[in-house]
Amino acid sequence: MKFGFNLLLWTSHVREEHWPILDKLKAAGYDGVEVPMFEGEPSHYARLGNRLRDAGLGATGIGVMPGGGRSAVSADPAERAGALGHIKWLVDCTAALGGDLAAGPFHQPLGEFTGAGPTADEKARCAEVHKPAAHYAATAGIALSVEPLNRFECYFLNTALAAKALVDAVGEPNYGFLYDTFHFNIEEKNQARAIHATAGAFNHFHISENDRGVPGTGPIDFASVFKALKATGYDGWMTVESFGSALPDLAAATRVWRPLFDKPEDVYLGAIKLMKEGWAAA
Repeated sequence: MKFGFNLLLWTSHVREEHWPILDKLKAAGYDGVEVPMFEGEPSHYARLGNRLRDAGLGATGIGVMPGGGRSAVSADPAERAGALGHIKWLVDCTAALGGDLAAGPFHQPLGEFTGAGPTADEKARCAEVHKPAAHYAATAGIALSVEPLNRFECYFLNTALAAKALVDAVGEPNYGFLYDTFHFNIEEKNQARAIHATAGAFNHFHISENDRGVPGTGPIDFASVFKALKATGYDGWMTVESFGSALPDLAAATRVWRPLFDKPEDVYLGAIKLMKEGWAAA
């Protein structure tokens, strides 16, 4: 098991001013970080990758499908081509970083709705985009992990079984889905059952509390999550995702309108204790 921390707690674009955070996370016991990739060129992430290696940290990348002519589910071939190009950019940035996995909801743009659930045609179109994306990622030694979101953030991919069906449709060994305890706290009636039902289809795991604050301080039953996850034989990244209210754009996107913790240390120190003790006890 590798324990990671998503740097979105501090920023949506990691710069040199954020580098001291890396040493703090390493000292806390983390094995790596998840780097937000919403802008920039591979050369920027290559410099960051050098700093991560100096700190003794591994990495994953995470991004979104930004819209603006890019959507993997669109009926417009040009928008699907734009979506494939965007995923390739995400892969290039992750490879430059030295990461081993690129994750995120790179299926549809966030916050776009049709008034209905996903159609069979949309599911087929998404798989047709993600299959060559997985081929491209494989040439760089990168795994792809598509993220389902709750129904208030997207309509195309909401549940663990829907995500497994997409993984099966793509059918590539380096393609799986990202299991996130925040989203599935909303969408799944029992997270342990969802984990068992989709074992082998998820290849990345996010630990996040129901309010996006400090994991372990809310109602999510992490003990049952860890027990179920361990029983599946999962041995990839377990990465903390928590958001604050200090970044207005990110706060707006994640609907964080109030402080969820006193200071960042509360999150990363509390989370590493929860994960390591919980995993050992599972």
